[in-house]
Amino acid sequence: MRLDKFLKISRIIKRRSVAKDFVGSERVKLNGRTAKPSSEVKKGDIIELDIGNKKTVIEVLDIKENIKADEAKNLYRIIE
Repeated sequence: MRLDKFLKISRIIKRRSVAKDFVGSERVKLNGRTAKPSSEVKKGDIIELDIGNKKTVIEVLDIKENIKADEAKNLYRIIE
């Protein structure tokens, strides 16, 4: 699954267009490398998000195309 789509499906970022712009601004790393919106996300991947002065690190636990809002938290685990 594309990184921008995963961020939207998992409800980390509310809209896919915002997720695409956010990733495109080089503020997201996937497994230690600067990511592109089209980067493929797999189970076990580590995503680092730089939001302002805060750095959030998450691990991808599952990939699903459609998911209910209350189950979206089950797709990832916050490490930092």
